[in-house]
Amino acid sequence: MTLYLARRVVVLCTMLFGLLCITFFIANVAPGDPAALAAGPNATASMVATIRTEYGLDKPLPQQFVLYVASIFHGDLGRSISTSQLVTDQIALALPNTIELVLFATGFAVIAGVFLGVVSAVWRDSIIDHAIRIFSVSGIALPMFWLGLLLQLFFAVQLGWLPVSGRLGLVTVAPEPITHLLIVDSILRGQWSTAGEAFTYILMPALVLSFPTLASICRVARAEMIETLSSDYVLGARAQGLGIFSIQIRHALRNAMLPVLAVIGLHYGWTLGGTALVETVFDWPGLGLLAVNSALLADFKPVLAVTLIIGFNVMLANFLIDMAYAWLDPRLRRG
Repeated sequence: MTLYLARRVVVLCTMLFGLLCITFFIANVAPGDPAALAAGPNATASMVATIRTEYGLDKPLPQQFVLYVASIFHGDLGRSISTSQLVTDQIALALPNTIELVLFATGFAVIAGVFLGVVSAVWRDSIIDHAIRIFSVSGIALPMFWLGLLLQLFFAVQLGWLPVSGRLGLVTVAPEPITHLLIVDSILRGQWSTAGEAFTYILMPALVLSFPTLASICRVARAEMIETLSSDYVLGARAQGLGIFSIQIRHALRNAMLPVLAVIGLHYGWTLGGTALVETVFDWPGLGLLAVNSALLADFKPVLAVTLIIGFNVMLANFLIDMAYAWLDPRLRRG
């Protein structure tokens, strides 16, 4: 197990260095002059040159990369060219909102996807199974932005049950931060009305963001449960008179969860990547909206920071999935 853990850590560090290389060089070969943007449309050539020197854009690319990596390890993500604000301050405001949105979306997708997959496998080829399969195919096929607009039109505009966009009402005072997760902090502070209002704002974007992941988990869980339920050890458990719940949950589901874990780890990265689209549709003040706005202004510093944070989270999630694999499958630990 120790050797397996050491190998995973080496792979994680290698992938992180590759991410640093790719994001840096892509950002520097992209069209546009960030220094000219920061100087403004009426700036002279000397003013642009001064800003380029201030931000280190006049140095050779290898030297810029070394300085960039050193600053990352010192916690310095640079300064936004368009707003002159520290990128770490921008990230500190946007990151908790994205984390809360992704946690809600992933949690709902895992719980609902596994449940629907197990139900579909147990009642195979029934009306329930066909309905769940149509639902899962729709979840993979529907574009997130289109689904988000439909939900806004129906639940917000037509019915008026949910707010169209945003994170919290304009006149609502957010609680003093503890975890910087709005709903959690509202509950911890005893502001139940604020927590309920925040839940109504997060409901639609979390549902839209979770839909593709939920559908994929449902399909994989169904296929693996069908295969597991027909295996010899399950037939043996039935012959011994074990209960249906014990066979399906304690024996079959645990073995069927191995491929499901891989899907969860893969779709976690897609969920983080999908935040840019969902947060733009719902005007959610998270990392995705920050990256989109910065990219439109050719402000590469926040875009680099958001890309690194999302990439590191995906790598960390895959690392944790590998550890969960080793816990569920003793063969990996022995290997």
